[in-house]
Amino acid sequence: MSKLTLAQEALRRRTFAIIAHPDAGKTTLTEHILLAGGAIRAAGAVRARGENRRTRSDWMKIEKERGISVSASVMTFEHDGKMFNLLDTPGHEDFSEDTYRTLTAADCAIMVLDAAKGIEPQTLKLFEVCRLRDIPIITFINKLDREAQDPMALLDDIASRLQLDPAPIWWPAESGNRLRGMVEIGTGRFQPYARKAAGADEDPEHPQPLPLADADRYFEAGEQEALAEALELVEGGYPAFDRQSFLEGHLTPVLWGSALRHFGIDQLLAAIGEWAPAPKVMKARKEAPPETRNAPAPEDVTVDPGSAEVTGFVFKVQANMDPNHRDRIAMFRMASGQFRRGMKLKVQNTGKQLSVNAPIMFFASDRELAEDAFAGDVIGIPNHGVLRVGDSLSESGLIRFAGLPNFAPEILQRVRVKDPLKAKHLKKALEGLAEEGVTQLFRPEIGSDFIVGAVGQLQFEVMADRLGEEYGLEAVFEPSPYAEARWIGGDKADLEDFAGKYRPQMARDIDDQPVFLAKSSWETGYVGERFPRVAFMKTKERG
Repeated sequence: MSKLTLAQEALRRRTFAIIAHPDAGKTTLTEHILLAGGAIRAAGAVRARGENRRTRSDWMKIEKERGISVSASVMTFEHDGKMFNLLDTPGHEDFSEDTYRTLTAADCAIMVLDAAKGIEPQTLKLFEVCRLRDIPIITFINKLDREAQDPMALLDDIASRLQLDPAPIWWPAESGNRLRGMVEIGTGRFQPYARKAAGADEDPEHPQPLPLADADRYFEAGEQEALAEALELVEGGYPAFDRQSFLEGHLTPVLWGSALRHFGIDQLLAAIGEWAPAPKVMKARKEAPPETRNAPAPEDVTVDPGSAEVTGFVFKVQANMDPNHRDRIAMFRMASGQFRRGMKLKVQNTGKQLSVNAPIMFFASDRELAEDAFAGDVIGIPNHGVLRVGDSLSESGLIRFAGLPNFAPEILQRVRVKDPLKAKHLKKALEGLAEEGVTQLFRPEIGSDFIVGAVGQLQFEVMADRLGEEYGLEAVFEPSPYAEARWIGGDKADLEDFAGKYRPQMARDIDDQPVFLAKSSWETGYVGERFPRVAFMKTKERG
């Protein structure tokens, strides 16, 4: 049992997400943060051979085969007196919705940039999501062990394209084969870089930091003086780190390193522990479950991490992490209170009560029973269809956090199973994947086809792979006659009038909400003009 108060326990939590363009080294960085935090003994190289060298955060079969992350995963570890909840997000743009939902559970983001490529398109998209949610950002410029862009050009890119003030914390001494190390701004402390010897299996330990004036043995002629001059320019030309400005989202501290060579990782972990915010006060509504008799009017409230009632929300549902047991885990981000195993929690939007007897602390796909948890922690709640993405849970059943958005899919396809006798199994499997948020499922009101929607083609490949691996179904995806899906809203009479005229193009989503399937974007605009009292929506709130 913890001897700290609820507020003190919340203060030592650091819940952060790692965001990056594909191939910026995000998964490798995740592994090495776990290694630096003492959570694992060896970091698995993403493309190394043999099961014992796999990454911990990429645990699905398709992730291991392709060396990419396609599902957000959670890893919890304790280091230096603090509890870290690391949320690894998919970098590929086809999974941007999963990333968006994961960022709702994070208090801080680590933006990983490739030192040779700088800011890439997907980095920009993810950054915009962070800006929408006012998430403070720590920048880590990775792959210094390869030839990199000019460091000042990289910082100017951050300033001009992201409208963020970069505050360098360390400064690199060259890159690639000439990388000597890096020096701490302000203190002049130099961290030497130890190069891996040809033919060696393991990377050597990097030497202990020392004053730059005493580090001449690590430099060739003229390099040390050039670094000292660059430092003067940097200290005069860029703002000093200001934590308040960082928390408000105006400034980003910039750290450098090489995740693959475990260089700069300890400094990054120390920065997260020192600067990343503890769980924040969250806005919510106090609202009785639907169909409650004589329910009081809903009111806006704030939930303090140190308050006694256990509250939180489900930001992700993951099925079949253990295929042998057909499990279904809801990832629950706690907002307040002290959760204890065996507690009863109520779902706000259904009024159902859950006894949480086997809560899980995650370590990617590894897990252990959680005896207790506090604000900022992410625990897994095993359930069979009771919990959905966006659900709010609390002891009273009255606290409702803002729902998570669903975005209109960009590609719509028909799906059928090769063996007609397994059509019922396909329905159940598609519903399970839609509840996870892997894809969206639409059931047309006329006809028996299922229409699945996704942001990108890779989602369909992941879906086909999982239907085969986890459900034993050989599914076929075919082009559908529809180009766009829009949720519709308005008065009941207007909706019924519209649905009656467009019955062949009406469908229902997983939440039984009405959806209009348009054959083209022109048709969406045309129908919108004909029915001005009906709203055609690109986003829908879940939960």
